[in-house]
Amino acid sequence: MSAKQESFAKTVGIVVAVCLVCSIVVSGAAVGLRSLQQTNAALDKQSNILHAAGLLEQAKGDIAGTYESMIERRFVDLSTGEYVDMPADYDMYKAAKVTEKSIAVENSNVGFQRRADVASVYLVKDESGTVTRIVLPVHGSGLWNLMYGFLAIDNDGNTIRELIYYDQQETPGLGGEVQNPDWQAKWDGKKIYKDGDVAIAVKKNVAAGNEYAVDALSGATLTSNGVQNTLDYWLGENGFGPYLNKQPWKS
Repeated sequence: MSAKQESFAKTVGIVVAVCLVCSIVVSGAAVGLRSLQQTNAALDKQSNILHAAGLLEQAKGDIAGTYESMIERRFVDLSTGEYVDMPADYDMYKAAKVTEKSIAVENSNVGFQRRADVASVYLVKDESGTVTRIVLPVHGSGLWNLMYGFLAIDNDGNTIRELIYYDQQETPGLGGEVQNPDWQAKWDGKKIYKDGDVAIAVKKNVAAGNEYAVDALSGATLTSNGVQNTLDYWLGENGFGPYLNKQPWKS
């Protein structure tokens, strides 16, 4: 082997060795950080649920502790509205992708093709153990993609307290205003059902005192329509309607 060939071989060997070391370091870091990422994701979810529950300020930084002491997660068979037992790691969004664990969504503009047979719900309890709010996970189409949120309802099963969107890709200043606290505040005290039907509406020029309507987002018609479609579906007979009608949290 000539000196030039030997030098080239050494260079290639060094490059391969460096790449191998870097790959090992990156892989090790990814594995090492996975647990931390999962913990942070769980805390973020708990924080959003506490926000919907009206307990975020009360948590005073102890998100996990407040969640564990005041929130009870239950699982609901959406077809019957009854509680069912499921594994602690059950994920309704993953289940929606499995044919045997979900149903097809028909005659709806909600923006997704299947929904899980069983959904999570979060019961907010006071110190006596009485359920004061029910937090429902909801999602549906916006202008650009699906929007994910939590809808908090009083224990009467009909009065909205919060609608918190935590994952959305809407246009900032327009559809992105679904996360504006001023718009979120408009939902407090609104009613869902009238004569057994979903009556809550997102529309323009809502008259003062109208307890069944919330102002649509200015300049964001498609996002506002997406919120409406989301509520129509999840509060209807194919969503949490049977559960809210049956009110098993009072049993």
